[in-house]
Amino acid sequence: MEAKVNARWSLGFVHDQFALGRRFRILNIVDDVTRECLAAIPDTSISGKRVARELTALIDARDKPQMIVSDNGTEFTSNAILGWAKDYLVEWHYIAPCRPMQNGYIESFNGRMRDDLLNEGLFIDLAQARQLISAWVTDYNTARSHSSLGYKTPAAYAGILTAPKGVTLGEALTAAG
Repeated sequence: MEAKVNARWSLGFVHDQFALGRRFRILNIVDDVTRECLAAIPDTSISGKRVARELTALIDARDKPQMIVSDNGTEFTSNAILGWAKDYLVEWHYIAPCRPMQNGYIESFNGRMRDDLLNEGLFIDLAQARQLISAWVTDYNTARSHSSLGYKTPAAYAGILTAPKGVTLGEALTAAG
């Protein structure tokens, strides 16, 4: 995989429940190169059409990936996703059934989210879940260094990869926060 932003995104779901027992899911989208969490979308129901809408909004904001990797869940194998991938000319790779580590970046991210956030407390409702998950993602992207990124945060590493030619490492890191 080429070391550039948007080379490959991984998608996956993590599940949790509210304090009163109602279940919800979180669609996580991660850039495999920068380790940035591009989106963490909690809701009680997320269809293939919704995944396609979220991907469209994401590429409108940051350009499209060369490839997307996911499992074979119904949301990712739906006609909405197959049509979306064809329309946007994005290669979609499905991992082998029962082989979650073939999508290790999203599995690692989901595990970290579960350990750091989901297992630490209870959500009262969807609004609170959205607020706390958004704050956690911001912290994950901008304040947590990763050894695999040379002890830079995902946002800082992405800033380095997208810096114009002639910009020094220090200038790129300063601009990225």
